Amino acid sequence: MKNILDKIVAHKHGEVAEREKRRSVPDLERTPMFGREALSLKSFLTMPGRNGIIAEFKRQSPSKGVINATATVTDVTTAYARNGASGLSVLTDTEFFGGSMDDLQQARAANNIPLLRKDFVIGEYQIVEAKAIGADVILLIAECLTKDEVKHLAQFAHNLGLEVLLEVHTAGQLDKITPHTHLVGINNRDLKTFQVDIYRSMELLKQIPDSYPKVAESGMDDPKTIVQLRNAGFSGFLIGEHFMKSEDPAQAFASFTRQLAEL
Repeated sequence: MKNILDKIVAHKHGEVAEREKRRSVPDLERTPMFGREALSLKSFLTMPGRNGIIAEFKRQSPSKGVINATATVTDVTTAYARNGASGLSVLTDTEFFGGSMDDLQQARAANNIPLLRKDFVIGEYQIVEAKAIGADVILLIAECLTKDEVKHLAQFAHNLGLEVLLEVHTAGQLDKITPHTHLVGINNRDLKTFQVDIYRSMELLKQIPDSYPKVAESGMDDPKTIVQLRNAGFSGFLIGEHFMKSEDPAQAFASFTRQLAEL
């Protein structure tokens, strides 16, 4: 029986093939955004006045269903940026997460902080797309890519001027970290079962070389957890669901960051 990640990746192969038929790589390379210089999330994570949070815009997920059907990308992401977020993450998967590339383009038009294209990248085409729609960072998920695929795609993204966030879940995936990996994310959510264990990050952290900034992902709903993870050595904290499940994600983020600043 296929787990959720297997289903998403299987669907992604067909979806990307269809998009490539409709819009060629040369077409993407001619877009106005393709020539812009990407912002560095790695730099923004340690910038004064920023809190290390990569705040995510997410409408739904396979495990939770609809999280927020009414929030708008521009309102939410500008509030995130205004309240000190170090970066923005925007889901561009439609089938499983209700996102779109248009969401990311709206976030880009309204903000001047690093923007992560959150999707299930399986090939070069999606990286070219990411550059063309204004992303600064792409996500590579170790769970669904071989070591050689990670190495190739990370180098391809790096050569386009994009940063790479490599997401790992187990110690066995740490050998997929490459010289062209800019940041290493540790997901507290098991992508096979979608169960969350906040201590997953703590277990893997010490095994990752100091030269890679670390990003904790999923399950952080208390500012005290951020402090705990920061003290352990994390530079970034990818949070979306906690804010998006609120009726007013912008207010939820502002409140969270105020509490964080007081700790």
